[in-house]
This record gives sequence, C-alpha cells and structure tokens, in this order.
Amino acid sequence: MLRMSRLTDYGLVLLTHMAQGGNPAVRTAQELARCSRVPLPTVSKILKELSKAGIVASQRGRHGGYSLARPAELISVAAVIEALEGPVALTECSAHDGACSLQPTCLAKDHWGPISRAIQRTLQRMPLSALGPRLVRLGGGPHAGSTVGYPPDLQALGASRPDVAQDMKEVTP
Repeated sequence: MLRMSRLTDYGLVLLTHMAQGGNPAVRTAQELARCSRVPLPTVSKILKELSKAGIVASQRGRHGGYSLARPAELISVAAVIEALEGPVALTECSAHDGACSLQPTCLAKDHWGPISRAIQRTLQRMPLSALGPRLVRLGGGPHAGSTVGYPPDLQALGASRPDVAQDMKEVTP
C-alpha cells in the first residue's frame, strides 16, 4: 500500500486550516492544535519543518505565530510532502540512482521513474487550496464532473489552467 506518513497527513491538515478564509493570517501553534486536534508537540514539530522549507513563515513576539509564506493557490501538495518526507518516489531507485543493490539486475527499474514522475506531476499541480472544504452534491446533476463545488478562488484557477481543471474534475465527488 502506498501511504504518506502521519506527520505529512497532519501537516496537510494544519496547512488546510491555515489556508481557510476568514481565519487570522497569523495563527499560534496552540490555536492550530486546538482547531485541528493534532497534539501540540506534533504541531510544533511540523511547523518547524514547514518553516525551514519556506512553506510557512514564523513571526516572533506578542502577536507572533505562523502564516502561509505565500497564497495557498501557490503552494503545491508536492512541496508539502517533500518538505516533510523528502522526494516523492515509489522506490529508492526512482529517487536516488544507485541506492538499491538490486539495480544492476532489476528488470522493473526502468518503469518506476516514469510512474514516480507522473505522481510527482499530479501532486505538483494540486494546490493546497484544493484540499479545503467544498460543496458536496448528491447525484449526477448538471454540474457533475465540474469545478462548481470548489471555492471561487480555486474555480478561477481551474478556469485559467486546464491541467488544474482536469485534476479537479477527477477528484470531484
């Protein structure tokens, strides 16, 4: 089974909370722990890593905390995964050439690179803003397979970028 780590899952949860409109631009680790129900020590660890990667910005002082370093539409899911886990790759050989002792005799090695790159491209095109809440429609209806259930800013992004619009259609319930 392919699965990202719990730390990365929690990191995406925290960033999704930070990206919500109407919330304060700067959030403390305590606020994020409370609203996400992720334990405070874990929140602190994740925010430190995301800050090092330039995904969040930290501010010191009485009104300090963390904020997104750039708009959620410009932060890819791939960037978050890479910040918390390293390169997106299915196998060692698709991430680091020569990292596997079986590489000289492996018959499958030539296939893992393209598969990993396809996954990487999909995650790179998926903005953090796509992970936020969206309207849920029951049944097919006239908007089935469209981006209508997404927030307006993401609908606009989908309208301007056909690759994003296609990805959004693929994940629309």
